[in-house]
Amino acid sequence: MAFQKQMSVYRYLMEVKETKGAGFLVLMDPDRTSQKFIIENALKCCEAGVDALLVGTSLMMENGFNDTVEAVSNVVDIPVIIFPGGRAQITDKADAILFLSLLSGRNPEYIISEQVRSAPVIKSLGLEAISTAYLLIESGRTTSVEFISNTRPIPSDKPDIAVAHAMAAEIFGMKMVYLEAGSGAEQPVPDEIIREITGEVDIPVIVGGGIRSAGTVSAKVASGASFVVVGNHLENSDNFSELEAFVKAAHSS
Repeated sequence: MAFQKQMSVYRYLMEVKETKGAGFLVLMDPDRTSQKFIIENALKCCEAGVDALLVGTSLMMENGFNDTVEAVSNVVDIPVIIFPGGRAQITDKADAILFLSLLSGRNPEYIISEQVRSAPVIKSLGLEAISTAYLLIESGRTTSVEFISNTRPIPSDKPDIAVAHAMAAEIFGMKMVYLEAGSGAEQPVPDEIIREITGEVDIPVIVGGGIRSAGTVSAKVASGASFVVVGNHLENSDNFSELEAFVKAAHSS
């Protein structure tokens, strides 16, 4: 089936934001679920009105990332976007890649080194790259991305620090800011941080991590989020009954 690229994925996402108020994205982790499970759930996401799928993981314990992305792309008509944990997670089977820089950390490996190594591959594949500032926000527990990246998250009660990082991203010319509480976070990104950032920068804000209810989706959008991401919660197939409510909460907020 595949996403028909009549426009760039970035432009598509901006149209989602403009026409629906906010977008809802689902993150699929190849390390945590089987390819069969991912494909089945990708189809459910399309039926429920999810706007795009993210595929990526912090570790990449198994081979087959390329095959998983290709398999998902073949059965859906919405964009499949790489959410990379490292340069091994690059494939031309995706429609785009979030070109992430972990600006909240001070580890150069994830601010620029991985990006420099990845850029020639992305360029050679002709893969659309969406430059995105990745800001890790304290969530009440140590998350995988915090441990793997060896960086400290921005304190959840220090919105001014988060705002300054988002401002830097906008001045750098980045297209998006991704506020990440982390996989399995105890608490999502605080509404106050979202409000203060969106009050100061004009680039779209994506919010993910620790979101487990439609009410929380609504709260993040009401606070200014342009896109809400749910991943970990939907790795339990029992929770897929909530998917349409999540999508509706994002689109009607």
